[in-house]
Amino acid sequence: MPIRKIQSVDLSRAPSRHGIRCRRLVFGYSLLEIMVVLVLIVFTTTIAIPSVLAWTRSLRMRLAAAEVVGAMQSARLYAVRHQANVALKFRTDARGGVSWTLYRDEDGDGVRNDDIDAGRDPQLGSTRDLTHFGRLVRLGFPPGIVPRDPGSGKRMDRLDDPVRFNRSDLASWSELGTATPGSIYITDGDRALWAVRVNQVIGRMRVLIYDATTETWTQD
Repeated sequence: MPIRKIQSVDLSRAPSRHGIRCRRLVFGYSLLEIMVVLVLIVFTTTIAIPSVLAWTRSLRMRLAAAEVVGAMQSARLYAVRHQANVALKFRTDARGGVSWTLYRDEDGDGVRNDDIDAGRDPQLGSTRDLTHFGRLVRLGFPPGIVPRDPGSGKRMDRLDDPVRFNRSDLASWSELGTATPGSIYITDGDRALWAVRVNQVIGRMRVLIYDATTETWTQD
């Protein structure tokens, strides 16, 4: 039987089963497609960044308020456990940092600033820094906002004084756990305003957030 010569077939030119010629696929993107993707990335990032910054500021405010509450809870616990009248004194430095010191009443007239200065009411332990205060978060009020008092609802004055326990800057607790009523105000220096408010009867703390648009306080 004679041997028939087999011819080579160029598959790239041969029709496929569906009658469509096979061609080599080239994977890639055009310049226009790349530009569209970049524009979408920039647009999405522009929208996301303000939300992330707002979330970060809110988190720092919440952490700062929690630190103030923690310091107050420690003071109240000491007063009840040691059957003593004590007070917290908050201080700020030039950089906006905040620290607190606990003092004990030794002469029976409550913890007073003049007794602290004279050494009659001794300091308990060391002065402690509140770590979540600093360049953004500090004690104070936001600029351009005159808030309403969370207790009376009246417009507040003395906006240079963020630590308010009656007319004192000392947050005091008795041996029964009751407290001098008052508030400590915290801001991020923009529009956020939070308050750590102390109840007189039971000496407990709660965190309030101010809405400058509705001029109302809500509990965190």
